[in-house]
Amino acid sequence: MSQHQVILSIGSNQGDRLQHIQSAIASVHRKAGTVVKVSRLYETPSWGFESDSFYNCALLLHTTQSAQHILSKVLEIEAEIGRVRSQGDGYEPRIIDIDVIAYDEEIILTEQLQVPHPQMQARMFVLLPMRDLNLDWRHPVLQKYLPELLQASEDKSHCKVIGKLEAPLAQIQLEHFNYIAIEGNIGAGKTTLTNKIAEDFNAKTVLERFADNPFLPKFYEDQSRYAFPLEMSFLADRYQQISDDLAQFDLFKDFIVADYHIFKSLIFAKVTLTEDEYRLYRKLFEIIYREMPKPDLYVYLYQNTERLLANIKLRGRSYEQEIPADYLDRINRGYLDYIKSQTDLNVLIIDVSDRDFVKNQQDYVFILEEIQKKTG
Repeated sequence: MSQHQVILSIGSNQGDRLQHIQSAIASVHRKAGTVVKVSRLYETPSWGFESDSFYNCALLLHTTQSAQHILSKVLEIEAEIGRVRSQGDGYEPRIIDIDVIAYDEEIILTEQLQVPHPQMQARMFVLLPMRDLNLDWRHPVLQKYLPELLQASEDKSHCKVIGKLEAPLAQIQLEHFNYIAIEGNIGAGKTTLTNKIAEDFNAKTVLERFADNPFLPKFYEDQSRYAFPLEMSFLADRYQQISDDLAQFDLFKDFIVADYHIFKSLIFAKVTLTEDEYRLYRKLFEIIYREMPKPDLYVYLYQNTERLLANIKLRGRSYEQEIPADYLDRINRGYLDYIKSQTDLNVLIIDVSDRDFVKNQQDYVFILEEIQKKTG
């Protein structure tokens, strides 16, 4: 699932303006969406009324949530920082003001929200910070890119750069790792987390091609017959994919994040194969494994079996619906036994049984902070 790109404009002209804006950025990142870019800080005259000058900035956030959800979170954050909205018309001084300027290149017209913001093209204090974000964004109504909007704007306000602001993601130094593997049982959310991290941190993904495996549906119908060809085909495909992708350096990406580590082949094989088949399989695996690069960080997303079954049901792949709880229990035990046996692997176990890092931004931030602790 690709994330939405949301542009917010933040302003303050009361009290400690810098502190209010920094608090707003931190709260947006923790509660609304992942703040991946922040503009410079500008001092700008009040617009449409006489008052003290504003501090303004713009930020880009990634989210899977709706525009209405982001608006509700933004209003919560404004209230927490101390903004009290008056019932009267017109502009007024404010301790904090957070506006949803754009949501991808969508047009949204509701009683609560208009996107793109109807006045953005007339406000230099919105356009100049947006330019700092270096976005390939086109106004969906006016059909103009940001440089064209700036050139056409009639607002001649003097907007002065007064400092730099740091995006919260700058504190998470994942580029210290060249290769991160995210692992977990069936339905743990490893592919979702891999894609999310890749989008937020400009990483190259290596995603398991399970959907292309012709033996997988057959295996779930008749495990004893198709277990060995399934595990052999997975092993061959994983070896080829990781070898190819890790060998191809991408100048435009900062690191690689994969939704599997090839050792999972042995974990699943031990559960699915007979004793004789497993002995043969292990010999072949060990030959291949010696040649494979090891991840700089191995993240295991642990989920209890009840939650795994609920996730599997929710994602609705027909061939997975009859997976028994006992099978998932054995896979979990296999992973944990493997992790205990690894003395030279940088391992991070995160229990996500009671977390939802897609719907709950705080859970995603928690995971990033746990990963950050392993960079030291």
